[in-house]
Amino acid sequence: MAEAKKAAPKAKKAVAQVRKAKPAPKPKKAAAPVHAKGLRVKQVRSGIGHAVTFRRTLTALGLRHHQAEIVVKDTPSTRGMLHKVKHLVRVTPEA
Repeated sequence: MAEAKKAAPKAKKAVAQVRKAKPAPKPKKAAAPVHAKGLRVKQVRSGIGHAVTFRRTLTALGLRHHQAEIVVKDTPSTRGMLHKVKHLVRVTPEA
């Protein structure tokens, strides 16, 4: 019985050491900043009356309404999408 009493405090110490070993939680990151090398895209014509692929491309870019403005990263895939709907949007470099 004396052995059981001695073992109990050691077990408590081991649990306490495990609890101390956990890393502190990481702070939450702030919202992603607007990239300096972005493109400002404004939808100047509606997708109504155009092919479904044009409307889906506008939605994929994030343009949901006529006269909506967004800022997108300047990547080859984004440029390809903008080229496809170039008659529906106006693109300017982000300052």
